[in-house]
Amino acid sequence: MAGEGGTASVPRTTLGPGGPEVSRLGLGLAALGRPAYITSGRDADLPDRSVAGLRAQTFAMLDAAYAAGIRYVDAARSYGRAEEFLASWLAERGHPDMVVGSKWGYRYTGGWRLDAPQQEVKEHSLAMFSSQLAETRALLGGRLALYQVHSATLDSGLFGDPALLTALARLRDEGAAIGLTTSGPRQADAIRRALDVTAGGQPLFTVAQVTWNLLEPSVGPAAAEAAAAGWAILVKEAVANGRLTPAADPPKPVTALATERGVTEDAIALAAALANPWATVVLSGAVTRAQLAANLAALGLCGFPDLRLAEEPAAYWAARSARAWR
Repeated sequence: MAGEGGTASVPRTTLGPGGPEVSRLGLGLAALGRPAYITSGRDADLPDRSVAGLRAQTFAMLDAAYAAGIRYVDAARSYGRAEEFLASWLAERGHPDMVVGSKWGYRYTGGWRLDAPQQEVKEHSLAMFSSQLAETRALLGGRLALYQVHSATLDSGLFGDPALLTALARLRDEGAAIGLTTSGPRQADAIRRALDVTAGGQPLFTVAQVTWNLLEPSVGPAAAEAAAAGWAILVKEAVANGRLTPAADPPKPVTALATERGVTEDAIALAAALANPWATVVLSGAVTRAQLAANLAALGLCGFPDLRLAEEPAAYWAARSARAWR
């Protein structure tokens, strides 16, 4: 995939109208910034999950992503030390063209333990926003291009809190794009509610990060509506937390198509997400260079049959909730 200077021809786009230039494939740090997560194969992929070990691996993955042409990286306050690792990497490497997004709304409570009784706590309040924004700014400063409400839902209190919405609007007016991420079987409801939110006579939200994959594509129509309204749409969990990778016995139609195309199953899953006309950036959750290389193969794929793999959304999300942190 590499061209002259070690940079791949990863397609570029913008993070919404007038937004910064980003790559269509981004790197998410959810699985790199903390020792425990719900993805499969962590013992083999990340044998050293000490703070120093994951810091080194995060640096290696960010270096590999940048060399491959990736120009968007996604972090969150709840991703352990992800923002800290990213901030250190940016301080050492510079790379002013790497666009940074992060999220607030969950607090990391795992204490760097695999057996912690609770790894994160959700709270969508003005107090949480104010404290977490200060923490994010202390690390990322002016590099923060996008700040997202982490897993916004209709019942999380966000949409009924005028003071919180006003605070988010202030951040928007200071130059950061305001987004929200969605999870659960009612993702579409959260996006459609957010489309109606204005502050200071302008739309408050201009970015959504949605969960879409071959097993759970139900958010697609709402994502298309948001894109038609001018929003940038980021796709997370395109490989369904590892279920659509070679290590997890993926559905046979995915394996058959991957064999036919000469790629791995994760490339098929990511290419399917990239093929959505409303998708701006699709996030890779790769934690090794080999995984990233396999993910990048998605960029050369096109033309997909309907594999008809969609599960009932409530069942999909119940199974996801039951996944162990490991």
